[in-house]
Amino acid sequence: MDFDFKLPGLGRPESSRPKRVAEAIKNELTILLLQQVADPRLSGVLVSRVVVTPDLKQAKVYFTVPAGKDSGPALKGMHRAKGFFRSHLAKTLNLRYTPELLFYYDNLNEEAERIDSLFRQIEDERKHEQS
Repeated sequence: MDFDFKLPGLGRPESSRPKRVAEAIKNELTILLLQQVADPRLSGVLVSRVVVTPDLKQAKVYFTVPAGKDSGPALKGMHRAKGFFRSHLAKTLNLRYTPELLFYYDNLNEEAERIDSLFRQIEDERKHEQS
């Protein structure tokens, strides 16, 4: 008797295709933002990372803005340019289906700076207590 059980999590290895597609989308959007987008809300906006779902139906696009600039207008500008971005991706990437683009402000750098500041503050307090 031969049983073919598949345990959860032990199936096929995760495909590298979503990662490759994510990298291609990031590269194309970066080029578009630098060379072809005229919206002033998007000046200085950089794509920090792209995460594509395994079925390649959605792409979460994380972006950053220059220091001191509000992310709200940039997010609105990204949503406004969504059709332009997607049609460009459809022409340049040879995919059966062009992923839906979802935009998110990437506050990872701000969060890292905040944590770093807290560590410095703790260190200063320890030095002050030892004195």
